[in-house]
Amino acid sequence: MRNKRIIIKCIFVLTLFLTSCLYINAQTLEEFESRVTEHTLKNGLKFIIMENHMAPVVSFQTYANVGSVDERIGITGIAHIFEHMAFKGTSKIGTKDYKKELKAMAAEDRAFRQLILERRKGHKADKEKLKKLEEAFEKTKAEARKYVKSNELDEIVERAGCVGLNAGTSFDSTMYLYSFPSNKVELWAFVESDRFKDPVLREFFTEKDVVAEERRMAVDNQPVGMLIEEFLALAYKAHPYGIHVIGHMADIQTITRQEALDFYRKYYHATNMVIAIVGDVYPKEIIPILEKYFNDMPSKAKPEPVETIEPPQKGLRITTIKHPSQPVIAMGYHKPDIHHPDNEVFEAITSIMGVGRTSRLYKKLVVEKKIALASAAVTGLPGNKYPGLFIFFAAPTKGHTNEECKKAMDEEIERIKTEPVCDAELERFKTRARASLIRSMSSNQGMAGQLAFFEVVTGDWRNLFKHLEDIEKVTKENIMRVAKEYFKEENCTIAMLETEKKGE
Repeated sequence: MRNKRIIIKCIFVLTLFLTSCLYINAQTLEEFESRVTEHTLKNGLKFIIMENHMAPVVSFQTYANVGSVDERIGITGIAHIFEHMAFKGTSKIGTKDYKKELKAMAAEDRAFRQLILERRKGHKADKEKLKKLEEAFEKTKAEARKYVKSNELDEIVERAGCVGLNAGTSFDSTMYLYSFPSNKVELWAFVESDRFKDPVLREFFTEKDVVAEERRMAVDNQPVGMLIEEFLALAYKAHPYGIHVIGHMADIQTITRQEALDFYRKYYHATNMVIAIVGDVYPKEIIPILEKYFNDMPSKAKPEPVETIEPPQKGLRITTIKHPSQPVIAMGYHKPDIHHPDNEVFEAITSIMGVGRTSRLYKKLVVEKKIALASAAVTGLPGNKYPGLFIFFAAPTKGHTNEECKKAMDEEIERIKTEPVCDAELERFKTRARASLIRSMSSNQGMAGQLAFFEVVTGDWRNLFKHLEDIEKVTKENIMRVAKEYFKEENCTIAMLETEKKGE
C-alpha cells in the first residue's frame, strides 16, 4: 500500500508539472480573467475560483489577512505559532479522547502559569520551587500527549493524494496551501473549514519549543539573521515592521495557549480571510460544497489596520555587529507601500541595480572592482501593506571591506539619480517583470497565490493585471525622480556584519 501511495503521488506531481507547462502557453491574461468566478458567502468569506481543466488537479490557498505586523509587544511571534497550531487538528481530528484531552490541557495550562509566575521573580525565584514546578509542568505535558494522534490531519490529506501541504507566516499575512486530485474537493472543504472553525491547540507547549528552536537557527545562531533583526529594529522606531516576524525569544517562551486562542478569534474569521481555488473545478459544482462547509464559519467586523505611522527619519542610522563570519552590509531607505503610484518604479530600480549578473551593482562590485562576492537590491521588505524599505546588500570578498562596498554602492546610487538609465536596461526590466509575473502564474498554486495576494493586499485580484500595465508606464524620468526623492542619507539605515577577530 505504501508503494502504491508513492506511485500515485509521483503521478500527481508529474500531472501538476505538465499542467504548469501547458497553463501559461495556452492562455492569455485576458482569458485568465474570463475564467475567474467570485463567490462571497453570507458570512463574508470570499472565494476566488479559477477554472483550468487541463488536468484533474486543483490547488487551494487560504489567505488569512494577519501577520506579525498585527502583534503587540508581549506576544510577538504569535502569528507564526498559530500557523503551526493550524496543523494540530480539531475536536474530531488528532485526538484519542477529546473530553479527557481537554482536562489534560487545562492542567497543562495551570502548571505553565504557575511556572511562569515563579520565573518572573528573576533572581528572587525559589530554585527548589522552580525545579518542582518544572517537573510538574513536564508531567502534565506528558499526560496531555497520551490523548494525541500526532499528525493525523497531515495523514488524512496525504492518503487522499494531497501534494504540497504547507503554510507560511510573513509580516503581512499567513497563507495555507495544498493541492488535491479534483475528485477530493469535498475532503479539502471538510478539513480546511474544520481546522479554522474548530482548532484545538494541542501539543501547544511542545510546538512552542519547535518555534523557539527555529528562532535559534534562523536568528540567534545565524549571523545574517542577527543582522536583519538589528537592521529592522534600527530602521523602525515606532512601526511593528521593526520586529522580526519570528518574534522575541522571551515572548515565544511565555505566550500562553489562551493568548493564542484570543489571537485566533480576533483574526481568523470569515471577513478576514480569502480562499483562492484554481484547477479542475466547475463553479456550479463547487459553490454548493463551499456553502455546506464554510457557511457557519464565524463572522465579525474586520480588524482595524495598524494605526502606528513610522515618523520620518531625521538622520543616518548605523549599527555594527561583530561576529566570526563573512562580513555583510545592508543599506535601507524608507519607501511607500504597495498602493503608492511609484511602486513599480521601485521595482524597476530593483531590477536595474541589483537583480542578476546584468545589474549595475553586480557588474561594478563583483565583476569590475572584485570587492564583493555578491550584491543585490530588494524592494517590498519587510512587507507591502505599510511603508517598507528599499534595501541594498553586498558581501565583501576576502581582503576587502564593507566600507569599500558602501562607497561603490553610493557611487551607483548617485549615478541612477543623475544619469538616465539606458533603453536596454529599462526594456530588460519590463521584460523580466512580465516574465516573472507570468511565471508565477504558470501553475495552479502560483495562480492561487497571486489572486489571493492581490485581492487582500490591494483590494481587488484584477490589480494583478493592472500591475503589468503600470510596469509598462515606468520611464527613465520616473526612476531618476524616485531615486532623488528617497535615496538620501537622512533616510538611510545601515547595518554591517564585521568579522570578529581572535582576541576581540
